[in-house]
Amino acid sequence: MTNMQKKTNPTLRFLCKWWKVMVIALTIGVVGSTVTAFLIKPMYKSTAVFLPTSSNRMTKAILGDRYTYDFLDYGDEENCEYAIQVLSSQTMRDTVCSRFNLLTHYAISPDDPHKLYKLNKNYKGNVTVRRTDYLGVEVSVMDCDPQWAADIANFIVTYYDTLCTRVQHERACDAHELLVSTGNALQEEIACLEDSLSRNAHQQASLKDLITEECGRLALIKSYEAVTKADMETPVCHRFMLDKASVSDKKAYPKRIAIIAAGTLGALLLCIAVLVVLEYVKNEDLRIKED
Repeated sequence: MTNMQKKTNPTLRFLCKWWKVMVIALTIGVVGSTVTAFLIKPMYKSTAVFLPTSSNRMTKAILGDRYTYDFLDYGDEENCEYAIQVLSSQTMRDTVCSRFNLLTHYAISPDDPHKLYKLNKNYKGNVTVRRTDYLGVEVSVMDCDPQWAADIANFIVTYYDTLCTRVQHERACDAHELLVSTGNALQEEIACLEDSLSRNAHQQASLKDLITEECGRLALIKSYEAVTKADMETPVCHRFMLDKASVSDKKAYPKRIAIIAAGTLGALLLCIAVLVVLEYVKNEDLRIKED
């Protein structure tokens, strides 16, 4: 008997002895994994892709003294990271959950003490935001309803623009308010200087120079005031839409063939492992009795 035969004989003997059990385990694995695969609720995926535009103010690019920025810029790495931060924010999540009533949609009880945790877990599991290879932003949504998946993805992209516009408007309002108050203070100061000019003839030259200087400052502030007002009143699109999310006609999950194959293989391997352990225990008992 060759060495190869000695090595293969135990394996062949094992297979011949337990082949019926392994066939039964294989059958159970196929049936069980098939039933499981068809019981899992199918999920549909919709994806929207856009390029974030420059976060620089358009008025600064157009009305500035020098054309330092190009308002047509898009796809910058910094703007891409900014967009991902906004899309992944709690504000975005809360708005989407409220807009689509996801608490009810995900079948979470309003009386559940952990409802917010479960809601956020479902949201994070179904909504994915990532950067593409070419500095775009991809928003993917999985849902059991293909129409909802597309609607949520498109709403997230649209609301991203709304959030960016809100941030721009709030900052512009603060800047405009500061410039208005500064301009009013300068106007009062100029009025005081002009009043002093009419009453102090011997200081006319110095007062005129000071008034001219303050008027120059006031003109500069007024120009900035006009710019911030334009930022405040002019809506600007913060994204360039590449692919709008569409309704999927094919499920993305579960992959039934993969589930059946994995379940069948797992059942067979588990059966073999149990049989090997039984054979080992049996052989050990025999050795102990012989000793």
